Amino acid sequence: MTWLAWRQLRLPVVSVHAAIVLIAVVLVATRPGRGTLDDHETLYSGGLVAVHVLPALLAVFWAVPMITRELEAGTHNLVWSQSVTRTRWLAVKLGVGVPAAALTAGLLSLVVTWWADPIDTDVGPERQGNVGRRLAPVVFAARGIAPVGYAVFAFVLAVAVAVLVRRTLPAMAVTLVLFAAVQVVVPYAVRPHLLPPTEEPVAITAQSIAGIRTEEGSGGEVPESLTVREPGGAWVLVNETVDANGVAVRPLPEAVRHCLPSSPPDAEARLDLGRIRACFAGLSDLGYHQRLAYHPAGRFWALQWLELALFLAVSAPLTWFCFRRLRHLS
Repeated sequence: MTWLAWRQLRLPVVSVHAAIVLIAVVLVATRPGRGTLDDHETLYSGGLVAVHVLPALLAVFWAVPMITRELEAGTHNLVWSQSVTRTRWLAVKLGVGVPAAALTAGLLSLVVTWWADPIDTDVGPERQGNVGRRLAPVVFAARGIAPVGYAVFAFVLAVAVAVLVRRTLPAMAVTLVLFAAVQVVVPYAVRPHLLPPTEEPVAITAQSIAGIRTEEGSGGEVPESLTVREPGGAWVLVNETVDANGVAVRPLPEAVRHCLPSSPPDAEARLDLGRIRACFAGLSDLGYHQRLAYHPAGRFWALQWLELALFLAVSAPLTWFCFRRLRHLS
């Protein structure tokens, strides 16, 4: 039975691993230095996409056909009428497929994480955006050991859907939709709460202000919100202005409306960013300050382990459901 399960996966596993070897060769030959994202943007983005998409591909093209192909052809009845029980039939498929999926995702993540490390760990001023931050939602799930958890979960999810739907194409479609939803929900609704974020008040000064967001009003541009400089490499969840009572303020108070250039603006005034920031710094005198809530860069591996544990824990009841559902198949 184990040999049969491996034979079903042998060609897909060899093909995918051959592709990973080719990717590794390219990445080894093109590894960037620090602060050189602009010169490697295509490879950087391609690595993110590859690691994000791989678990879904393994689920759709490995896990689903492994189950539905036999259910559609009816060969499962022949197997179950011999010495192989239903439980053993599914246990062997999961026992071969899940480690293969985990190993495959782990290898690709290892190569991509190594290649992108000089960019991801550069927390200089040029890394004020999310691109290049290891804790950024899009980047985090394509680094370290988290992709292993995604691959295990995706494979077990696909098996559960296949056992439930019993048809290849519908099972593929349902698996893709469900897994895509998980990839969207986890980074923004679950991951921020795996550990309590660090919160701190920041004084609003000309030096601390990083940006000012405005909106067009009847009398010209209206200051909507401002942000202060963030800790290097941190994943910032909240960067908002609050009053003396800790209540978020949006838009900013009338007292700073005059800080923006008049409309139509004077060209020299618009370029005087130092004066504009100094004017907005007057919010501190009115009792306002900035509230920051973030996960510091040093929490990367703690969050990686927690997210891996989360997906392994969720995969356990899904596995139980697969065996439970198998009892009712004819």
